[in-house]
Amino acid sequence: MLYQAGNRELFVVGGADSFRISVELMQESEGIEMIRFIMNTDSPQIPEGIHISWLQPAIDIAGYWDPGANREKGIRTDFSKPFQSKATSLAPVCTLYNLAGQNRLTVALSDALLPIQVRAGIHEESAEFTISLELFTEACPPITHYEAVIRIDTRDQFYADCLQEVGDWWASLPGYEPAIVPEMARLPMYSTWYSFHQQLVPEEVVKQCMLAKQLGCEAVIVDDGWQTANDERGYAYCGDWEASPDRIPNMRVFVDQVHDIGMKFILWYSVPFVGRHSKAWNLFEGKFINTYDGPDTAVLDPRFPEVRDYLIGIYEKALMEWDIDGFKLDFVDSFNLSEEMKYSLGEGRDYDSVPEAVDRLLSDVLKRLQVIKPDVMIEFRQNYIGPLMRKYGNMFRVADCPNNFSQNRIGSLDIRLLSGNTAVHSDMMMWNWKDSVENVALQFIHSIFSVPQLSVLIDRIPKEHHLVVSFWLSFWRKHRDLLLEGSLRPESPDFMYPIVYAYNDHQSLAAVYSEGIVRLGTHKEKGHLFVNGTSRETIIVDLDENIQARLTVTNCTGTILSDLYVRLDKGIHKLKVPPSGIIQLLRQ
Repeated sequence: MLYQAGNRELFVVGGADSFRISVELMQESEGIEMIRFIMNTDSPQIPEGIHISWLQPAIDIAGYWDPGANREKGIRTDFSKPFQSKATSLAPVCTLYNLAGQNRLTVALSDALLPIQVRAGIHEESAEFTISLELFTEACPPITHYEAVIRIDTRDQFYADCLQEVGDWWASLPGYEPAIVPEMARLPMYSTWYSFHQQLVPEEVVKQCMLAKQLGCEAVIVDDGWQTANDERGYAYCGDWEASPDRIPNMRVFVDQVHDIGMKFILWYSVPFVGRHSKAWNLFEGKFINTYDGPDTAVLDPRFPEVRDYLIGIYEKALMEWDIDGFKLDFVDSFNLSEEMKYSLGEGRDYDSVPEAVDRLLSDVLKRLQVIKPDVMIEFRQNYIGPLMRKYGNMFRVADCPNNFSQNRIGSLDIRLLSGNTAVHSDMMMWNWKDSVENVALQFIHSIFSVPQLSVLIDRIPKEHHLVVSFWLSFWRKHRDLLLEGSLRPESPDFMYPIVYAYNDHQSLAAVYSEGIVRLGTHKEKGHLFVNGTSRETIIVDLDENIQARLTVTNCTGTILSDLYVRLDKGIHKLKVPPSGIIQLLRQ
């Protein structure tokens, strides 16, 4: 059925037999349309899939972005697979932009809770994009009312600014208010995952923490392995969340030792999983909604209040008895109904909707933990990085990408674009101990716009690598406010962000990740930093005016190679800098 919302025509397929559907233009100003979609019925009905679509002329459009596009940011077709968003995975937003990165269309939906499928693909026959939103793509309990707002932005402004405004819009909606971010969440951390995996030895971890603290890390994330002596990396032993005496004889002593170093302690939990070898398996048998990776790991049903209370009680106990400072809550996107559980209702459940029950669970986790420790930290891993996840936690981390510096760049910037002041962390940095110092530095350079996490055995890396780590963590901390809070301009997402700028009133930084020209443009800050994230020995800079400056070049370990006063005329300049080095330009 065709609906008119102002000057825009929307096609709605499905739902008309059971619901009264209305589409109305709420607001239109300065290139932004707010369209309200409403469904009503007199008696509760199970909604069938609803498909909302409209057309956008393919004029001056070169690329596409969504929160999970990753390395596939080219134009899609209208028969390509849509991406799915829900509270615990991605976010219902996508962007079309031109070669200069200027927005041509940014679409977002106010409902980030329920599963939504989103697609913006070219229709070959008409050279138009079909924009589609598919609602109720998964089993849903009976409802009488549904309402959501479609935000359509066609303004001619930089795509990243449009996405930031979408993030701010979500944050302003009732029930979407982001959590407070403690200062500690914005400082470098050490993780045990790549350096120890499940082979945790408290004395060895404490030794690494002492070395990490000297380098500038302020917290340790103790990952999987503390709860089991099994080394198979499965989850069949999860659920009780008691420290394995074979691994951690006394968790409180372990935590105290880390605190004595001056570091905070964050502990890993896989939230939904109960393993067959746990006591919780028998306790909650019959209150599962699915299995995970085989029959020995079940997924708890969060619609039961006793399930939610059990999980939250475990975290409260850890906070009080062990005095930990935060939680890495993993696999929260795995609360998925199996086919046979699609229409399971009642029978002791106080929610019929799984997404609503998960929202209640994760909201209550933070609320109850903050009563005990107001500055508690909660980390979530990509792809659980949407607007509601900002309400449940205060740290987002790039998905696992060991030794993959370019993926850390792409992942961290993808998250940054929507996450406001939520602390965005890199995946843990690790590398081969025989690699070059320049390549080690790339791990830090490509993650520079996120909070660094480190996961190597610090006492075993070569001295030269130690110098690299020390220098780049020091550099990052010195310029943290610029890197995390300055205006962020990631260029050309379809080319994986080859040049990224951050700037404030005093300083700008350009990180160069591919062959290209750094343009200072209208930026008149006193100081400019150019970071070479390539293997080349030059950075090309385009100046829009003559400047006199002090030009300092350092290599990847922080050694100053040259320091001189220069006059640079307006135009193109080829500045020498070693791979993974830095140029600092201070205007005189």
